[in-house]
Formats: sequence, C-alpha cells, structure tokens
Amino acid sequence: MSLEDIAREIRSCRRCPLHASRTNAVPGEGNPNAKVVFVGEAPGRNEDLQGRPFVGAAGKLLTELLASIGLRREDVFITNVVKCRPPNNRDPKPEEIEACLPFLERQLRAIDPDVIVALGRHSALTLLRLAGREERSIMRIRGRVIEVELFGRKRLLMPTLHPAAALYNPRLRPLLEEDFRKLKGMLGESNQDEGLEAWF
Repeated sequence: MSLEDIAREIRSCRRCPLHASRTNAVPGEGNPNAKVVFVGEAPGRNEDLQGRPFVGAAGKLLTELLASIGLRREDVFITNVVKCRPPNNRDPKPEEIEACLPFLERQLRAIDPDVIVALGRHSALTLLRLAGREERSIMRIRGRVIEVELFGRKRLLMPTLHPAAALYNPRLRPLLEEDFRKLKGMLGESNQDEGLEAWF
C-alpha cells in the first residue's frame, strides 16, 4: 500500500474521538524513499488547519535545524504518532496513541528508513516500547543512537527533544542543536559506507 493510500485512510479515520474535533487529519509529508523519518507527537493548531505536519513555530525551528545539517524538508519524511490534533494541544492519551499506531507502522514499513528521529517524549517512548524497551525520561535518552528492531528489520532510533520544548525553554535549544549535529555525523558516515551495519 502506498503512502497516499495510507494518507487517504488517515483522513477518513474515526478510530478515536479526536476525529470529531479535527479540521484536518495530518498524515505526514516528504520523501517517500527517505533514509530519515522524523516522528513528532501530534498535530497542533496550525497543522490541524493546514493538514500538514510541523508548519507552526515548532515547524519553522525544525526546518532551520534541518537546514543547519544540509537537509531540506523534501529530503526527509515528517509525521506524528497521533494524526489528529488533541484539543487545546494537550498530550495525546494512551488510547489515542494506540488507535493511530497501525498507521505509523504502515508508513514506516512503506518508507523503510534507516534512521528514525523521535521528536519528543511521547514519540520516543512509544517507539522504544514497540522495540521492546521501556523508558520513562526523554532527558535520559535524548541524543543517544539506539539500535532497535522495528517493523521488520534493524534501524537506528535517535530520541531528541520536540522543537516546541526549545521554544518554551530556550535553554534547551543547544541540546537540540547538539543532537542534530550528531545526526549529521551519522548521515555523513552512511554516505561513505554501505549498509546500516557501518553505523554500529
């Protein structure tokens, strides 16, 4: 099934109550053959209005961070764990995450990225749980490159802070920038060596 097929299903989804308050579902966008996929937590107000991921202030910062390591939004794929905006931008509930997870899994299987960057606590802890690892703190694991078995094969997962966190607390921005520099180093190595094994 193609990414557009999955996106059509997401736009008509009624698996959880969030569908009742959404303006638009937000399937995600970017390169369907991306080596790197960024997974946020849930759409915000601007994303809900436009039906696109990371288009508000946090999205502007994400675009700047990508540019700082030589990437454009079109080079990667950007999505969220939850595809509809929770009211008042509250955290997604566990049952909302569970309802949306099949969509995320199908997207990641279709794209088949080598690297998944988890933006924020809910994204990181959800993906680690799917890989059989229980974690509680994003600060304890942010910036670490973790080899995981996800969706049929080994991949690299890098949890980092959500860009919105750096907007709320500017002291966190250097940590986010540090993690993106680490990502740049990883991608540089992958261009010199063939295969995921070269990154371990």
